[in-house]
Amino acid sequence: MPTERQGERLPEWRDAVAADPSLSWSSSAVESDVNRITMPKRQMFGRGGYQLLRERVLLA
Repeated sequence: MPTERQGERLPEWRDAVAADPSLSWSSSAVESDVNRITMPKRQMFGRGGYQLLRERVLLA
């Protein structure tokens, strides 16, 4: 809608989004695990090998 410049459809789009029910489940637990593994990987980029990364993840 924004890329096609159809701003006149914004109120009905906003109402449809507000009427859409939210889900009863959350992925925050999975995202927490992903972040726990990804942060040391990003911090160590180019510094060490797989073994060092493995140890940091296991100790985190």
